[in-house]
Amino acid sequence: MNHFELREGVLHAEGVPLPWIAAEVGTPVYVYSQATLVRHARVFRDALSALDNPHIAFAVKSNPNLAVLKVLQREGYGADVVSGGELSRALAADMAPADIVFSGVGKTRDEMIYGLQTEIGQFNVESEEEGIELSAIAEAQGKIARCALRVNPDVDAGTHEKISTGKAENKFGVPIHRAGEIYAALAVLPGLEMRGIAVHIGSQLSSLVPLETAFGKVGALIADLRAQGQNVTHADLGGGLGVPYKADDVMPSPAEYGAMVARVTAGWNVALSFEPGRIIAGNAGVLLTRVIRVKRSSNASPFVVVDAAMNDLARPAMYGAWHDIDAVVPSGATSESHVVGPICETGDTFAMNRLMATLETGDLAVFRTAGAYGATMASSYNSRGFVAEVLVDGDRYAVVADRLPPADIMAAERVPAWLK
Repeated sequence: MNHFELREGVLHAEGVPLPWIAAEVGTPVYVYSQATLVRHARVFRDALSALDNPHIAFAVKSNPNLAVLKVLQREGYGADVVSGGELSRALAADMAPADIVFSGVGKTRDEMIYGLQTEIGQFNVESEEEGIELSAIAEAQGKIARCALRVNPDVDAGTHEKISTGKAENKFGVPIHRAGEIYAALAVLPGLEMRGIAVHIGSQLSSLVPLETAFGKVGALIADLRAQGQNVTHADLGGGLGVPYKADDVMPSPAEYGAMVARVTAGWNVALSFEPGRIIAGNAGVLLTRVIRVKRSSNASPFVVVDAAMNDLARPAMYGAWHDIDAVVPSGATSESHVVGPICETGDTFAMNRLMATLETGDLAVFRTAGAYGATMASSYNSRGFVAEVLVDGDRYAVVADRLPPADIMAAERVPAWLK
């Protein structure tokens, strides 16, 4: 469920008509619904109610906007971060350091030091080499790094190849068949407190079967580690639940997911952590855009050229991803259209031969389910500015990320003296 609905023929974000935002903030602009974020956060938490005090860390990479993080912090969420920048954002949103998990295959020395100095709750160690380096840094800092070893269970998540992270050929984690020896090797190093196992097999999963398979392997590994005398008190089960990008998509519900986790992990006797991202933020946002013009040619379908582009919303160009496209003030007419952006790339295409609400020059439209992996993946390609972001709460809204114009981006560049 989300709070983007037609009222008297006009699409609203909660109580705010989207044309108001377009007129006052301009387009393109991301619009987030606070009520939807809160609802999704609570539904996910309630789905885990059968578990003993689960830890929920929002995947900051899915939407790092400070206002979004603050909403989730107020709902009791921690943060799963994959860079020093994301760690800074989580701290700025008042997320407790103890509730922050640092994941990612390429943590730098400076990032490890930052995590140690801020006393984050856990490092998810992705390799033996990383663990050895973290040990040396922690010992030099006089700190103890609480760690989980991320394992690669060699499970195909059945999702897009570019967001699959749990197959043997993916870069993430250690091979599960070597996890026992690596865990034992790291457990004796100074500065490390090896306390658990982490797993994450991919994003936008449409079935619980791969997750259950991976979790089954983790449970067996935990039992093996304990049989070897290792201490295992925590398990991080990652995220990955998919969301419906099409109106008729059917995805596993958080309740179904929670029931599966409770069944599979019964008897593990560990503190469980989760890293939801898209399932919380995806349907809580739309990208609001305006039609620049409609280009008609000999093709049966016209090109509807909008002012949003692949630099604002990269998912269709990067993954071939689908986003439902709706008119903000629908006339009731439908037609088949190609929807494209203004960037000088054929890949700047959002839909081809899409049967949808008819759009004309000047009309407003939205790309649905854009609250995750939207603004965070934006760029300034073609010397375009960075898109603005707005948060709506009931009948009020605020700009929570300013539009960054091309002139401001250019102002950060320098021409060396020898070229002047």
